[in-house]
Amino acid sequence: MVDASAELIDLLRSHIEWLALYENGRTFPLLRDEIDVEAAGEKLFLSLPAEKGFRSWRITHFSVEGGSATLSVSGRFGAGAETLRLVPRTSAAELAMEVELARLSRANEIARTIVDSFPTFRIVRVALNERNGRIANIIIGSAGSAQTGVIADVTNSLRAETLMATAFLWRDRLNERRKRPIEHIWIAAEKKQARALRRLHALLARPARSCVSIMEMAGTGVTALDEWTISSLWRERPKRLSIPSEVPRSKTVPRVIDLEPAKIDVVHSKNAETLRFRGLPFARVRTLMGKEQAWFGVGKSRRPLVPDSRNDLVELIREVSAFRRHDTPNPRHAFYRASPELWLESILKRDISRLDANLILSPVYNQFRSSSDKIDLLAIRKDGRLVIIELKAAPDREMVFQAADYWRKLELQRRKGILAKARLFGELEIRDAPALVYAVAPALSFHQRFEYFARKIAPEIELWRFELHEDWRREINVVGRVRYAN
Repeated sequence: MVDASAELIDLLRSHIEWLALYENGRTFPLLRDEIDVEAAGEKLFLSLPAEKGFRSWRITHFSVEGGSATLSVSGRFGAGAETLRLVPRTSAAELAMEVELARLSRANEIARTIVDSFPTFRIVRVALNERNGRIANIIIGSAGSAQTGVIADVTNSLRAETLMATAFLWRDRLNERRKRPIEHIWIAAEKKQARALRRLHALLARPARSCVSIMEMAGTGVTALDEWTISSLWRERPKRLSIPSEVPRSKTVPRVIDLEPAKIDVVHSKNAETLRFRGLPFARVRTLMGKEQAWFGVGKSRRPLVPDSRNDLVELIREVSAFRRHDTPNPRHAFYRASPELWLESILKRDISRLDANLILSPVYNQFRSSSDKIDLLAIRKDGRLVIIELKAAPDREMVFQAADYWRKLELQRRKGILAKARLFGELEIRDAPALVYAVAPALSFHQRFEYFARKIAPEIELWRFELHEDWRREINVVGRVRYAN
């Protein structure tokens, strides 16, 4: 396949603008210079920007036909396998129209399924959400009764937090209409998505819960799910707590940290250690059967760490150090701009008392796994109360709902005694009280709707907003602190 890569590279050079089309219907516009195909030995790698930052995959198979390329790709160790198409933007408009029509067709199909399941309703309007074309906006109604709004993910790929936030914002718009305002919204979703929405719905304050209903789509029917409360959630079976039973202790990691001990930290996972320079991952050590394997590099550029490449590692650290600092000579440099939340996390990990003097400094668990998701920081106050710390360095509309869901997962494990048994904080006893939630971001980086959504969270979740000075890279300085008591 590597020998045949010239055909793919020549194709990608033939057009300035491209469109990446993913198998779940997502699309992303690209420039020719943003797409990189690189051969490494017998392997072929693809790197390009995506919705959540720069992505790199291994190309397992590709075909070129009709001026476009279809690629089968996978992440590290074969994870996240998917198929994507790269289409010249000259035909992207036609392709985008096909995608939109397919999504609109799915939206109409969902609308018909709903009215078939609830015969007293009729379809009033079907459209795609203006902000997110993957969400259907459906209005249904019946004679002599108020209309109801319905949203549904036509790609079945969006998170529950995204759908919940969209539902509330659309409801507000519909409720402002002069004629036939709409106060109630249904969220229609397939089984797995509906279950996540049902849990999130239970974390809402009573007035907010009464505005939204969760509907499950199964086969050719739609069913209204019974409403859960927070107390309903504690009957669930908790997910496994993911903390390495034995922290890897490689010989390589201490030697790398010694190069810049004040700026390099390590994140442990099973059989592996990731080294980060002020939060930016740049090396990884994996230990299997007592044998260490190490790589280094930032982004798509990775190479084995062996005696002959040590000088290159030193040079990489020197270059990262030159730009990843608060007084960088080039604020547009990739090393400065990459992973700002991890940079913020690395600062607080070294001294969590900069955020709150009541927090115990050590140990602090970063990227703590309560299940398949990761909490940015998990700490404990001097009074034994657990604290979930959710960090953002850019506005994130779903921050509140995401933090609430982390709270649910952690609280379930605390109530079941799993956290106490794990002895996360040594001899320090965890207090028998729900965890606090600290939402932390630079003052101007909180989403404009943060408070709006914070007021919709159940009073059992004690949520705090910590506003940092914008120059947080130089020094952590809390300039505002707000408690939301619903």
